[in-house]
Amino acid sequence: MKQQINCIWLLLLTSFLSSCSLGDEKETVIINSIQLENSILSLSKQATGLRVPWDLQYDHVNQAILFSEIGGSIRRLDIRTKRVSLVDSIKEVYHQRTLGLLGMSLYQSEHEQAYLFLSYTSKRDSLIFSNLYRYDYSTDGRLSNPKRLLEIPGNTGHNGSRVIVSTDKKVYWATGDAASDTFAQDSSSLNGKILRLNLDGTIPSDNPIANSYVYAWGFRNMQGLTHSEKGIIYTSEHGDAIEDEVNLIQPLKNYGWPQIEGMIDTEKEKAIAKLSPRTEPIKSWTPVVAPSGMAYYGVATIPEWQNSLILTTLKNQSLRILKLSADGKKITNEKVLFKDQLGRLRSVLVLPNGDIYFCSSNRDWNPQKGFPKPDDDVIYRLRLSDKALTPILKPQTANSIVPAVKNGQTLYDSYCTSCHKSDGKGLTNTFPPLAQSTMVNGEPKALLKLLLHGLNGQSINGVKYEGAMPAFSFLKDEEVIAVANYIRTHFGNNATKINQQNLTSLR
Repeated sequence: MKQQINCIWLLLLTSFLSSCSLGDEKETVIINSIQLENSILSLSKQATGLRVPWDLQYDHVNQAILFSEIGGSIRRLDIRTKRVSLVDSIKEVYHQRTLGLLGMSLYQSEHEQAYLFLSYTSKRDSLIFSNLYRYDYSTDGRLSNPKRLLEIPGNTGHNGSRVIVSTDKKVYWATGDAASDTFAQDSSSLNGKILRLNLDGTIPSDNPIANSYVYAWGFRNMQGLTHSEKGIIYTSEHGDAIEDEVNLIQPLKNYGWPQIEGMIDTEKEKAIAKLSPRTEPIKSWTPVVAPSGMAYYGVATIPEWQNSLILTTLKNQSLRILKLSADGKKITNEKVLFKDQLGRLRSVLVLPNGDIYFCSSNRDWNPQKGFPKPDDDVIYRLRLSDKALTPILKPQTANSIVPAVKNGQTLYDSYCTSCHKSDGKGLTNTFPPLAQSTMVNGEPKALLKLLLHGLNGQSINGVKYEGAMPAFSFLKDEEVIAVANYIRTHFGNNATKINQQNLTSLR
């Protein structure tokens, strides 16, 4: 009789726990289903109302997503309850535009002290710095014993700042060139580099340059950093006006910036590479997509995506699946999801079970049209599902979404909208307005010089704008004329049209 009662209680308890699990799953509202070749995925919101989450890390001990917010907060999302709690606030963080609390890497190894590595900008007097810190991370998820491993020059932009601990138990830090023309090619500088450190911050004895943290160099502004299960390291990087990149990182290689941008495909770049070998990216984009966080997908949960890089982008506001060759050295295919639907996407994380978490960045310094939404910023989850719910999305092939006709409007959308906005009003103190602009409506050569040669650090109508404008001299003559005339006849502008004669004298 007693055995029967115990069995009944066990059945009741199992039923109760099962109903709790089902209840939790029912509370997850599916936004979209994604139909792949053979798999169905579901997209859901796991956390909302965040303040520019910048990096996501998986805490497997506490079943949580640890994330940084650019203003200086570190928070934890409990995967089971979806509760978000504050872990710590880093008071030293200096936040302005793209500066702040940026990359993180959580190192949790059995029978060893767990560490959280942080990259953030700070300011002393008028000087800006990029810092790499190591914190002890307790089993209950608390931070203690901060130790600064490195401090390097920073700037108002180009601070890079992703961090990983790879399969070799070494720390890799992707640093920006701090908007300097010389740092990236100077092997004695720590800017514009991939730096390699021991867990305690010392220089590994097997680094490619003796007594140096420098592992590879020639980078502009890396925004993504990940590694495969074999330890192959990949970065994503912002180009200037062209040639955003994904690079496969190898020791002692020079990736070219600023002398070479993207592929070695101009006569000038070929001449430089002939004298001094440079390494090309395994993928580049023109027009640019502003690639951001990146994660390697190595599990078989979603078989179509196994052995792929999952990339978030800021400009094209998309999640991209970059299929790798068997050896991991080439990108063989590119698919695009959520283009212009969720806004700017900043970071992505793959869990051991194959779930994908990624976050939006719509409350940052450069919101795009229609954003931020009331519940921004958001952490999303993509998960394998057994049924499709409407609306159903299908990944697009990347080539199919590039406009074939390059008229003035498509050129403006490709190269200008993310900064000067679709209405030409720009961004206060960062990017100047084109709408009813004296310069735009003035002599044709003024606008053409700006398009061809760019602008940095100069004042316009008494206002010094923080954002630099790259040179668009790579555009064909007819493209320069088309985009210039589009600007001069839209946004309330009513200037005369530019012709070939106006441009020829400036080439």
